[in-house]
Amino acid sequence: MNSPLWQAVLGEIELSVSRGNYLTWFKNTQLVEQTDEMVVIGVPNVFIKQQLEKKFNDIVSQTLKKNGVNPKVIEYRIVAMDIKKHDDPDPILTQKPQTSTFTGVETINHSYRQGLNNRYNFDNFIVGSSNELAFAACQSIVANPGSKYNPLMIYGGVGIGKTHLIQAVGNAILASNPDAKVLYITTEQFVQEFVDALRYRKTTGFANHYRSADVLIVDDIQFISGKEKIQEEFFHTFNALYQANKQIIISSDRLAREIPIEERLQSRFAQGMSIDMQTPDFETRCAIVQSKANSSDIALPNDVVEYLATNINTNVRELEGALNQLLAFCEMRGLSPNLDIAVSVLGNSKNRPKHLSAKQIIERTAKHFQVSMEDILGPKRDKDIVVPRQIAMYMLRSELHLSFPKIARELGRKDHTTAIHSVEKISKETQLDASLRSAISEIKDRLYA
Repeated sequence: MNSPLWQAVLGEIELSVSRGNYLTWFKNTQLVEQTDEMVVIGVPNVFIKQQLEKKFNDIVSQTLKKNGVNPKVIEYRIVAMDIKKHDDPDPILTQKPQTSTFTGVETINHSYRQGLNNRYNFDNFIVGSSNELAFAACQSIVANPGSKYNPLMIYGGVGIGKTHLIQAVGNAILASNPDAKVLYITTEQFVQEFVDALRYRKTTGFANHYRSADVLIVDDIQFISGKEKIQEEFFHTFNALYQANKQIIISSDRLAREIPIEERLQSRFAQGMSIDMQTPDFETRCAIVQSKANSSDIALPNDVVEYLATNINTNVRELEGALNQLLAFCEMRGLSPNLDIAVSVLGNSKNRPKHLSAKQIIERTAKHFQVSMEDILGPKRDKDIVVPRQIAMYMLRSELHLSFPKIARELGRKDHTTAIHSVEKISKETQLDASLRSAISEIKDRLYA
């Protein structure tokens, strides 16, 4: 079992690097030795050792320091390790053979292929107003894959649970039909495997592997933009599966029509069902914190739960990271979590949203829509200025909870009924207009970055 310190370090690093980098370079490491002068990290082979030394040593050092350890020397040492004994089994090593190699006389083994993670299921997915439609659609697919909502495209910002939900579908389908060929892959991995297939002249095996799937789940499809060969290959894979009534599930950070890819792919993605997932509301964030704490057999006081849910409101991944940091801190010191400790540990965390001013919100909104501050604060009534102005008013209300007269004054309006109308209008339109929700979400992400 890895030490609490290294578990906390790995938890934070997982939030800072791509999923592929984490699984390839960090997942199978462990803390071997720790003194005041030195920390020794065990690694399984020389390739990981070299990569950590050359590319990732700074992030390891910084994350150790954040967790109260500041050694003069960090050494990476090749050690024998039994990966199967890890508490958190690596899905790369636990998948069925069909998800780890290409078919054919000669095979290409991909150590970076993830497969499904059995921790992601419907039971531990917290449902709220931001994701209830996506959750319902995914459950419907499990009952009859390939016949309803095909393809299903779930899109939204980072860290809001898209990966959890789409993998939960795959795990649920396998639970009801263990013989089904369910393939989960990130677009980054799909690209790398295609490059390997070209290099080793195994494109037929590559194509057969994916086109023989009963369910294909592809994460972060937006990363195929700018890659013509990959787009062509995925187009043919998509067609083969769709014509065979096999289920296709895709996640993205934006709508299909907003991804700079071939029009024929945009059309294919849009022909099924596209569902927008939003950042969880306060109540859902509280439920997430409680659920994660309960899974670790920790009873968190309500004021700690509310503190976390209030101060980390950007995405679920950062919320979980903050909780893990708090629990690791308490475990290492034999303490029970309370509000004072939470404020002490997380009060200066980078995850805590900074204090926002009305001016910052107005400036960021104007910048997003490429209008000047003079115009957004001025008398012009052009649509391309009025809409950003209304969104700014809406955000002053939702983010800073300003009064309507105060909102009107901040936007240079004399009559506060304009602010009331604008906030009500945008509130209603966000229920119907996915592109508007996406714009507001992006503005928030920039504000809290």
